Amino acid sequence: MQDQTPSSTVDRTVAYDFAAIEARWQRLWDDTGAFRVEDVPTDGKPKYYVLEMFPYPSGNIHMGHVRNYTLGDVVARYKRATGYNVLHPMGWDAFGLPAENAARERKVHPAEWTWRNIDAMRAELQRMGLSIDWTREFATCDPSYYGQQQKLFLSFMRMGLVDRRLSWVNWDPVDETVLANEQVVDGRGWRSGAPVEKRQLAQWFFRITKFAPELLEALPGLDRWPDRVRAMQSKWIGRSEGARVRFALADPVGEIGNVEVYTTRPDTLFGMSFLAVAPEHPLAAAATAADPAAAAFVAECRALGTSEAAIEGAEKRGYDTGFKVRHPFDGRVVPVWIANFVLMEYGTGAIFGCPCGDQRDLDFARKYGLDVVPVVLPPGEDAASFQIDTKAYDGPGEMINSGFLDGVSSSDAVKTVIQRLTEGGQGNGVTNWRMRDWGVSRQRYWGCPIPVVHCPSCGVVPVPEAELPVVLPEDVDFDLPGNPLDRHDAWRVVACPTCGGRAERETDTLDTFVDSSWYFARFCSPNAVEPVANAAAAHWMPVDQYVGGIDHAILHLLYARFFTRAMHAADIVDVDEPFAGLFTQGMVTHESYRAPDGRWLYPTEIERRPDGVVVEIATGGPVNVSAIDKMSKSKRNTIDPQEIIGRYGADTARWFVLSDNPPERDMEWTETGIAGAHRFTQRLYRLAQAIAERPDHGTSKTGVLTRAVHRTIASVTIALDQFAFNVAVARLHELLNAISDANRGLALADDAGAAEVRQAFDVFARLMAPMMPHLAAEILSQLHLTQGNAPDLTWPVADPALLVETTATIAVQVGGKLRGTIEVAVGASEETVLAAAAAEENVARLLAGKTIVKQIYVPGRIVSFAVKA
Repeated sequence: MQDQTPSSTVDRTVAYDFAAIEARWQRLWDDTGAFRVEDVPTDGKPKYYVLEMFPYPSGNIHMGHVRNYTLGDVVARYKRATGYNVLHPMGWDAFGLPAENAARERKVHPAEWTWRNIDAMRAELQRMGLSIDWTREFATCDPSYYGQQQKLFLSFMRMGLVDRRLSWVNWDPVDETVLANEQVVDGRGWRSGAPVEKRQLAQWFFRITKFAPELLEALPGLDRWPDRVRAMQSKWIGRSEGARVRFALADPVGEIGNVEVYTTRPDTLFGMSFLAVAPEHPLAAAATAADPAAAAFVAECRALGTSEAAIEGAEKRGYDTGFKVRHPFDGRVVPVWIANFVLMEYGTGAIFGCPCGDQRDLDFARKYGLDVVPVVLPPGEDAASFQIDTKAYDGPGEMINSGFLDGVSSSDAVKTVIQRLTEGGQGNGVTNWRMRDWGVSRQRYWGCPIPVVHCPSCGVVPVPEAELPVVLPEDVDFDLPGNPLDRHDAWRVVACPTCGGRAERETDTLDTFVDSSWYFARFCSPNAVEPVANAAAAHWMPVDQYVGGIDHAILHLLYARFFTRAMHAADIVDVDEPFAGLFTQGMVTHESYRAPDGRWLYPTEIERRPDGVVVEIATGGPVNVSAIDKMSKSKRNTIDPQEIIGRYGADTARWFVLSDNPPERDMEWTETGIAGAHRFTQRLYRLAQAIAERPDHGTSKTGVLTRAVHRTIASVTIALDQFAFNVAVARLHELLNAISDANRGLALADDAGAAEVRQAFDVFARLMAPMMPHLAAEILSQLHLTQGNAPDLTWPVADPALLVETTATIAVQVGGKLRGTIEVAVGASEETVLAAAAAEENVARLLAGKTIVKQIYVPGRIVSFAVKA
């Protein structure tokens, strides 16, 4: 017979041995394949596909990983408990420059560095107790993955979605490679420090613009995506209605007789005071050929890089070419400038400058003394006195100083101008897209080889599918700058698949964004001999819940949407959109610490004294505590997840990242926060021991605690469905307090009360299980005296009848001060409530011997007595 010692005398010093218990449950889950699913399950259960954006194998997980994968794991475990077959896989976004840089700096092969990091990070993630189906794991650098990607490339090529053409790129002349815009810092290569050049190179492109209309039109249907992500994608795709205008050169320049401009404001044409072209425009090339000063200006422009951000942030500068164009309506001649803020990749590489209606154009015109003529009169302004000073006006109004447009509204003027341009053969109305085709060529080794060869006779020839994958050679060296594939003749030189003559492999590799643009589909059937097994994709796609950072809101998600539509067009998948639901979590932040000499210090290198002063442990010197910021290696304000899990356990770390803030917001990592979560874990385990030690017999009653349990079931279920994990944590805290209070107040022989507490704690553990899976499994195994896999981890269902409030807590005031509370039946009469309030022990004592001069009852809330002696 079990000891029936009252819970109040149970030894509460027993500690939760998280290290042993978490490891034991993880082994059991792994041994039993608890989280494995079939490519096409046949058990009839509904499917749910949960996926977090897969990590780059840098070598260690960080707290952002902990938060991201905990959020996804809560969803996976919750859905599994509610009766779904859950696909929850993991892989590695394993190609990229960091591995190549490691090869150069550490003298190690990129593959060795990458696979070693994968092994380390896999072990760290597994310590978190994630409900991952690890049998589906793959890395994008494995030929079994990128060989299938090469098949997709060739399939898209046959569909006309791939082409090769000249494009302007950032070129590092020292490292001999193309740089992404983000790798150009102050006009120099981020690694070599060499001045970056803009070059025209033959580059491979995915024709993503072919899907621009439908990518935009589908956004409103993604109603489980954050509004701001859809808005960002809409802006990036950038559909606009406008006009293409042809300006005739006053004197032709060689074979160039006119310049085309795209504009969304053709109504402002009469305000034109200059025409500006990009430094790469043919007119700019003509100017530089004859004018050394123009050539010098273009060289300066090319040091800016090609990104919009870099160009927008730079001082707006220009160079007058001396060329002039004629205005299409009034015939006046207008100067042509080369401008550093005009991008060749957008529109036509030329703009007409209307300073009155565009702030950038106005700043440029003021800088170079060009005319500023107002052409749109804002409502309420006087045409005789209205002028543009330092701020351009880009709103609607009435046309002025615009010839045949005067007096017409600006909106009607747009239509009139397009009609005149069309009739005169000087232009036409067009729909334009801001989004450009996706350039995927990268001049580096560690990426997916592009499966084509270049033959002098046959041109570009696809590698036959039977010869895929085209595998990267292993015997490469990084002693010289540039792409080692260019120097690897044994790999590069091959026979042409068409004519058998000497040909050369393409040595560019694919942008790593390609690798992450279809991996979610491969997870459905990771061992298939084709990129995606149709039946598996038909069962699992789309991803029901995708979780990741807002920093991937545009490019990754847009490319994944393009790939899915392309795969659909190729009859590879049955869906157009990859992610039905998207959640973007906030960042993990922490204080930053800096020594007086400017060194950033790790949190482990500082000490906070009792008086609040922060000092460096090594020197004892004062430390400046800076603002809360995103955890970053540069500021050393990082926390090692392995240290946290080692000190507190995985469940405690999971509980803290879920409880701190709504998951879409940034969360601050604090020692007090994680320590508080640890105390909660220990308290929970001690209560579990106390409840488990009571005999398991007697019929449970339906009391106040049971009603609280069912209200908690309802609120936690809603919170998890809405991603309000911090709310779920708060409700569970409240329920645990109620259970603890009920357990503490149990009489020794109250079997019905003990059964109610036990049943409440069983439900609590099930509700907690998605968030603290190891401890929940341990508690349930103790309550039910089993060491099994806790197979009955079904999600509790609230009884609607027990959600109805039958009593209300009423506050009682005497003389305006709260003196007590009473419990009354919902709907009790005012007379009954007033009598119960006056009879409350403390209130009755205060009313004794006094005259009640006024009594007020606010139904369901408060009773107030006014008295006099």
